[in-house]
Amino acid sequence: MLNDASGFRRIYLATGYTDLRRGMEGLASIIKFNFQLDPYQKDILFLFCGRRTDRIKGLVWEGDGFLLLYKRLELGAFNWPRTKEEALEMDQYDYLIINDDLQECVEEMHQIIQGEHRRSFRNAEFIEHMKEELKGE
Repeated sequence: MLNDASGFRRIYLATGYTDLRRGMEGLASIIKFNFQLDPYQKDILFLFCGRRTDRIKGLVWEGDGFLLLYKRLELGAFNWPRTKEEALEMDQYDYLIINDDLQECVEEMHQIIQGEHRRSFRNAEFIEHMKEELKGE
């Protein structure tokens, strides 16, 4: 789905800090009221980062519902822009790092949805987190 992000018409980075405890509706509310954008536009990816830069969330409206993405790095951190100016200064490498990590997250989520996912130690925590997020909605 993400690959080189050519599947999205637009990708928005929410600069600053976002409370990542928010679920789908909470993030959609931020999109609508803080950024005056429509979260129900198909093929638009909205990305959020909390104070800890080792985790991000993404929200995509797929036409029949939201897809909530969550990525937590085991090592390292995202070079997340905290201001509009920092976002404008992002180079292609910074974007590719974020995109590459999200690609893995999207692939895992689609495998879960399709029932093809085989649990492993590495992604068991991700799966449990996503189940909790979905129960909370």
